[in-house]
Amino acid sequence: MLGCNPFNYELDNSIGDSGNLISDQKNIDGLFQNFLYAYTFKDTLIYGQLLERNYNFVYRDYDLGVDVSWGRDEDMRVTNGLFKNSQRLDLIWNNIVAITEDSSNIIRGFNLTVTFNPTSVIFIDGRVNLDLIKTDEDKWKISRWVDESNF
Repeated sequence: MLGCNPFNYELDNSIGDSGNLISDQKNIDGLFQNFLYAYTFKDTLIYGQLLERNYNFVYRDYDLGVDVSWGRDEDMRVTNGLFKNSQRLDLIWNNIVAITEDSSNIIRGFNLTVTFNPTSVIFIDGRVNLDLIKTDEDKWKISRWVDESNF
């Protein structure tokens, strides 16, 4: 350790299998990789590229006992608010619970920790139920997201 400078190190360029933080979304894993990137770095540009133009988000309002839905523009506003108002977002993708043969529907577990400040932390566990489409550019995008979380 004598003569070792802890501030002089080599950059590890081996991030991920492909060496890139951002995927081209030409496969399902790439879509989930970009989703994770968008939440980790609170990047609305990458997040917006996950959503198809006619995208629809659906969640259950248990207080009212109804399903609530909104489109792409509202989802972008809500997600932007989450990104701006949180200090940290930690998303973990769990196992795929179900997937159609053509990968057009995937149900996958997740854990999300939202840290607004050191004394305000929310833990969300659940599943995303995603309808996916492959665009003319051969990229996977989310056309419908049904939230199956505990929040």
